[in-house]
Amino acid sequence: MAWLDNTLGIRETANILLEPNEFDFRVVDSPNELHQLIASRNAINNKSRVVAGYCWDWVSKKNPGQFDVVIPEHGYAKRWNLDQDGSLWIMAPNSIEEVGCIHTCQGLELDYVGVIIGPDLIARDGKLITLPQSRSNKDRSIRGWKKMMESDPKGTQERVDRIIRNTYKTLMTRGMKGCYVYCVDGETQSFLKASLGEEHAHFQIL
Repeated sequence: MAWLDNTLGIRETANILLEPNEFDFRVVDSPNELHQLIASRNAINNKSRVVAGYCWDWVSKKNPGQFDVVIPEHGYAKRWNLDQDGSLWIMAPNSIEEVGCIHTCQGLELDYVGVIIGPDLIARDGKLITLPQSRSNKDRSIRGWKKMMESDPKGTQERVDRIIRNTYKTLMTRGMKGCYVYCVDGETQSFLKASLGEEHAHFQIL
């Protein structure tokens, strides 16, 4: 937790690198690999799921045949799990094919969680920055932020920045045994890999 707080820029700690024997944390190179890893973990006891930052619109709400979380360069397309199972989504067997978000997984515990970090949290010049404009405009957690920027830009920026960082902290701490991450932004992917250190990059819990 201390390493994650430091890495996400929530609070500064002495935990710059994650020790390889502490937790099964991996940064993978494609969302397909991420989903396959989680599906294989889930086959054991149905306690692993994929989640993502709310950076994709919920288009399947009105068009059930369409996909929501689409990453074209990898041929990845999944639907949000937002209305079928509610808080029981981790127990619904078919929800392994779907993607959860902050609104469906708070307070729930998994064995392994796969997290897709969207374009709202990116690394630039060695630091993570937040881009609220890259969130879905349907995300109620930061709804109205553009209007509030007009009257209180500094306070609004700080509030929205904190919400985005804490969103990923919540998502990345759902897994009690492991967390696997894919970042849509390449520089962010490299940033997270560097924070693991060389030893951890090759470490796996069998």
